[in-house]
Amino acid sequence: MAKNTSSYPTLLSFDRRISPSDGIFYGCTWSKREEEVGAPLSIREKTVRSTFSNYLDLNAKDMAEKVARPNLQRIDFCLLPNDKDTLKLFFTLKFLSGVNKSTSCNVSSFDTKYTTYVNDYIQRTHFKELSLRYAKNIASGRFLWRNRIGAQDLEIIVRVQGSGETFVFDGFDYSLDNFDDVEYDEKVQTLAELISMALTGEKPYLLLEITAYSRLGYGQEVFPSQEMVIDKDSSSRNGKKSRILYSTFHQAGMHSQKIGNAIRTIDDWYPVKAGFDHVPIAVECYGSVTNRSTAFRSSKVDFYTLFKKALVEDRPLTPEEENYVMAVLVRGGVFGGGSK
Repeated sequence: MAKNTSSYPTLLSFDRRISPSDGIFYGCTWSKREEEVGAPLSIREKTVRSTFSNYLDLNAKDMAEKVARPNLQRIDFCLLPNDKDTLKLFFTLKFLSGVNKSTSCNVSSFDTKYTTYVNDYIQRTHFKELSLRYAKNIASGRFLWRNRIGAQDLEIIVRVQGSGETFVFDGFDYSLDNFDDVEYDEKVQTLAELISMALTGEKPYLLLEITAYSRLGYGQEVFPSQEMVIDKDSSSRNGKKSRILYSTFHQAGMHSQKIGNAIRTIDDWYPVKAGFDHVPIAVECYGSVTNRSTAFRSSKVDFYTLFKKALVEDRPLTPEEENYVMAVLVRGGVFGGGSK
């Protein structure tokens, strides 16, 4: 029996089209940053005798006994050397073509329809809005996360591999709170055009070498990615570390996933939600923000509802909905509907 042309595939996936490397941490001096390679930063360990400050649901007697005891912990930390005042973060970032092709799909009619839909989007938009937002996130140094806060100076250098073209941005020139067109200066627009050429398939890929300098102060703490400790209570009782920081080849660093999350923090098309600031969030199928324990895209505005609306029901999306759907497809993932 032939498949219904409007059926949604049970097997459907797309490769990611934004591929960052892990980030590597160095310490350097701001005034000499252009000539210094930088000193590799390592993860160090210390034992701290702290107090209990977490919420405890105990009766008065048990609480008094609990909080009177020291809270002994072994934790990782990372510092700039005392003669270095600047964190240097280096990583590479690749944008790939092929958004218009699925990786796997078990409904051929849907697959053909998908390719036609994306090709039409490319012809109309050239990924302009998405590319501008990715470019601005690079220029602002959003990927530095906590290492951006409290910096005296912030410089982002982007080198285009293969062409020798280089962009230098003052990260503080670009707000993290919005994507207003007035902030798209000539440099951001030029970088966005290169990203667009990769996403639309005008070139097979774009490879960027990105170096960020964050002037934090001599000997200041810096923040690599933190590994998840599944059972913190058990770890601390057994003398194991309760905070483990990420290192690669014995050098402090940042997960590629964390860098990628920052680059795709472009979704401000979601509905306003009472009690929350309306700021860009990372592109996710349900608009999930785990550190707020909230999903900003409920049913009717989540990825699957909008994707099916466009490709199964043949109903038009608004420009904002379309940009969001395409941003999820650039992100990639497994989106099969599951068997009935």
